[in-house]
Amino acid sequence: MKKDVARYVAKCLTCRKMKVEHQQAPGEIQPLEIPEWKWNNISMDFVSGLPRMRHNYGVIWVIVDQLTKSSYFIPINMKYKLEKLIELYIKEVFKLHGVPLSIVFDRGPHFTSRFWVCLQKKLWK
Repeated sequence: MKKDVARYVAKCLTCRKMKVEHQQAPGEIQPLEIPEWKWNNISMDFVSGLPRMRHNYGVIWVIVDQLTKSSYFIPINMKYKLEKLIELYIKEVFKLHGVPLSIVFDRGPHFTSRFWVCLQKKLWK
């Protein structure tokens, strides 16, 4: 079986492109600072690729407090606009914990920046 897998991977173009020697070095890992208070620093991510649930939810939005590791799991539809995500955040998280000092989101700084801007606009209306 090991030989079969090695042969398959050797022929697979995607597998060859994803090999370590073809990727840039990620750089030094910077540890996150330890939060001083709960819900001051949060991280969020989307878990996708799930089977469809009621109301066409196929994604779970995970929001985690970095100090206590308590979490919210919010079912969403991937077609939701940012404004809808902000409404859900305010309804589920903000009403209990307020505005965080920082958000860590591994899908890139663009989403985090847009999320912050949209959240601030919604809160200061």
